[in-house]
Amino acid sequence: MVTPELGPSAQPIPRGRHAPPLEVRLEVQKHRLFAAAAIVFSKVGYAEASAEAISRQAGMSKATFYEHFANKEECLVALFEYAMASFLEELVAASRGAERRFEERHSAGLHAILVSIEDNPMLAQAILVETVGAGPRLAELRIAALNAFAQVMYEQTVRAAELSGGPAFASADEAFAIVGATFELVSRQLRTGEPARLLDLQPLIERLIIGLLSQPPHA
Repeated sequence: MVTPELGPSAQPIPRGRHAPPLEVRLEVQKHRLFAAAAIVFSKVGYAEASAEAISRQAGMSKATFYEHFANKEECLVALFEYAMASFLEELVAASRGAERRFEERHSAGLHAILVSIEDNPMLAQAILVETVGAGPRLAELRIAALNAFAQVMYEQTVRAAELSGGPAFASADEAFAIVGATFELVSRQLRTGEPARLLDLQPLIERLIIGLLSQPPHA
């Protein structure tokens, strides 16, 4: 995951004969810009953020910013896509193991996501809060991300049920209901600070998951 602490104090990329390959340098630059963007978007909001502010936070020139992104929207889009892919990967990795009881699988996946968000509060603020109202492209990405998480959750429960029994979501829409509720609960905590910790939301979200899985499909 991105570490938002990166910024002007980050170690410069070596130059000359000690310089890494171009693709490595570009990747390092992009991740420094991601980290800087998370800080800027979370501190001043999307509307007030600028390419200049992000570049300055990253300790880079504005020209370097524009080598990677056309504008701040492109930067937020790329940051959102990167973060969501990382969160989804963590969810899948943490909830593996069809032999485990379904409660354990969902608890492990949920815990991994909440810990990752709690460890990266500025990144979470940028992608979950500042993307709201940032334009139609970001709105579409949010829906696509919700659908992607829901599809993975749905397929995981179906696969586990086939291999070792246990309940499964009746459709991806049921999983979407859980993912949507989780997004909103997490977003509210980031905006208001309530409850005190993101992990305090885990018991509530687990009850939502287990409660829905425990119901007959057409109840």
